Amino acid sequence: MDDITPLPASGLKLVEVQGNKRTSVPFQVEKGTKRVMHWLIDSENAKTSKHTYELVKGAASPATDRVRLQDAQGSFTIGTGNRNLLRYNYKTVYPPAGVDTAYKRSGFIHPLWSPHGQELTRIQAPDHYHHYGIWNPWTHVLFEGDTVDFWNIRDRKGTVRFAKAVSTSAGPVYSEYQVLQEHVAFKKGGPEKIALNEVQSVRVYQPKDQEYYIADVTINMKCASTSPVLLLAYRYGGFGWRTTEKWNKDNSEVLTSEGKNRKEADGSTARWCIVQGQLDNDYGGVVMLSYPTNYNHPEPLRIWPETMNGRGDMFANFSPTKNKNWQLDPGQTYTLKYRLIVYNGHFTKEKAESGWQAFSAEPKVTVLRK
Repeated sequence: MDDITPLPASGLKLVEVQGNKRTSVPFQVEKGTKRVMHWLIDSENAKTSKHTYELVKGAASPATDRVRLQDAQGSFTIGTGNRNLLRYNYKTVYPPAGVDTAYKRSGFIHPLWSPHGQELTRIQAPDHYHHYGIWNPWTHVLFEGDTVDFWNIRDRKGTVRFAKAVSTSAGPVYSEYQVLQEHVAFKKGGPEKIALNEVQSVRVYQPKDQEYYIADVTINMKCASTSPVLLLAYRYGGFGWRTTEKWNKDNSEVLTSEGKNRKEADGSTARWCIVQGQLDNDYGGVVMLSYPTNYNHPEPLRIWPETMNGRGDMFANFSPTKNKNWQLDPGQTYTLKYRLIVYNGHFTKEKAESGWQAFSAEPKVTVLRK
């Protein structure tokens, strides 16, 4: 945006031009090293290959809908209108009374709601008290001569915890939070030490209808000291999702970009993965999309077998270190990007492939100056 106009965003109006029709479009400006303007294409026109917009002087019409972010009771809650969509918990959550307090955790997403309001995540399931909705720990890590586990926190070898909020923003196009999370190693016979600093950004876009919305997750990891961190190959670790307890082997399903179902998906690689199922008298789920520049893309999957817990409870995980090590060196930043398409109804392979193409493509923009 800085290359187009030096004017403040408050003095600009974005207009879509379709023949003789001119429509004011809500937009939002991201303020980083440069200003970046974001807006959404109307779903009715999304398949049109070319869209023409004018940026003109004048106050934009007030947006009737905003994606709100509320900071309350130890969490950021993102929603629109009277609907909550996603909640990030920065306050430490303790396990139920009588359960080992080693299972306490902060820095995770729960609940993730469907557009119709059903909870799609689960925390502290009695079979896995260390499962926390959607979270991003590593399981088998070599750090300063010790093998550390940031996932199975009962072992008291490590944990991941919220450190501070970096930024928050809200507006008519999206709402976003950015947080610093620490991957902490509990040293043998000594003080704890931070192995990794992770800056995690989650941006939730304005839903265009009542059936789906999009959440983008960006994870930037850096070594916290002069010591490297080696993420060792292990069958799970990384960006994981413990799903609602309403799902089992009889009322839910998995489909990957390579056509694998739940019986076949574990250990396979994929660009995207659909996990969906029955939600009382409704249906819905999430498409998990992996960005092409992610480590070991297309990424290996960890999908629980249908025999899990006797009823086939569901857990899904993009695990880039499932079949190979990942060396993280000091002074470097390592980035993972994921998109979640959260929906009600049935998602098809064709829709998921179209969604991944949109996620992975660089938009082509031609600027015409007057």
